Amino acid sequence: MPSITVNVDETLKEQMERHPEINWSEVTRQAIQEKVQQLDVMDELTGDSELTEADVAEIADKINGSARERLEDTSD
Repeated sequence: MPSITVNVDETLKEQMERHPEINWSEVTRQAIQEKVQQLDVMDELTGDSELTEADVAEIADKINGSARERLEDTSD
C-alpha cells in the first residue's frame, strides 16, 4: 500500500500525542477518503456544466450579495 507524509504543527502533534489510543493514520485516511467522495459527487453534478469559472464566480457574488442584503435587512 502506498504511503504519504502529513505535516502538522507542533501544537497539533502534542495534542495528538495525548491520545495514543487513536490510530491517526486511519483518521487521516478516512478524512481523505471522505473528501475524495465529496469531490467525486461535485464532479458528477458539474461534469456536464458549460459554466466557466467566471460564470460561477459571478453567480456566487450575486448569491453572497443577496444574502448580505437580507442579513442587513434583518439587523435593522
